[in-house]
Amino acid sequence: MITKLPRWVEYGSFILALIAGLVNSIGLLGFKHQSISHLSGIATLVGTGIINSELGDVFHLVVILLSFLLGAAISGFYIRGGALKLGRNYSSLLSLEAFFLLGSLYFLTKDFIYGHYLASMACGLQNALVTTFSGAVVRTTHVTGIFTDLGIMIGAKLRGETFDKRKGLLFVLIISGFILGATLGAYFFIHLKFNALYIPAGACLLLALTYSVYNAKFKNNKH
Repeated sequence: MITKLPRWVEYGSFILALIAGLVNSIGLLGFKHQSISHLSGIATLVGTGIINSELGDVFHLVVILLSFLLGAAISGFYIRGGALKLGRNYSSLLSLEAFFLLGSLYFLTKDFIYGHYLASMACGLQNALVTTFSGAVVRTTHVTGIFTDLGIMIGAKLRGETFDKRKGLLFVLIISGFILGATLGAYFFIHLKFNALYIPAGACLLLALTYSVYNAKFKNNKH
């Protein structure tokens, strides 16, 4: 159950959702109003593009979808099993996400579309990184499922079932983090354009460093 997880899970989820909100907001403003961190809208545009014979756009959008899939596959390769477990390779994957975002920044500032693909790959990697927290399905790069799960919990509470307050708090933090990230992303994009991606990349590196230090202290305390 989620009650058995350490308290840093909430903080980490909030920061990851904030990072995703930043990236998606920057992408939305910089790329023909296309999302980066979630794929429903992109998949819809693929379908409408096929009907409207916009094959160039369709190819671009399909590569975005595949980039997200590749990022998720990278996480799936390095993390065995979905449950959160201290000592796993999270810091390396967070550093790799930062590398993808910095690569995205490099290409975007030179007007190359490859930057969009790297940003999508970073989001896929992150989303797969925290897909399951001990029975609580968590998505930090989009909030549709989070709103759905929270609504189910509220409905069950109204029916008389016990409300899992910690899981509810986790979902609220993810929603708040994503919205705050989107707000900050829009603000910084106005002033910095694609250089605003330095912020989520730096946040990934800081989170990776913090996790590494925490993990090292945990191992030392065990011995």
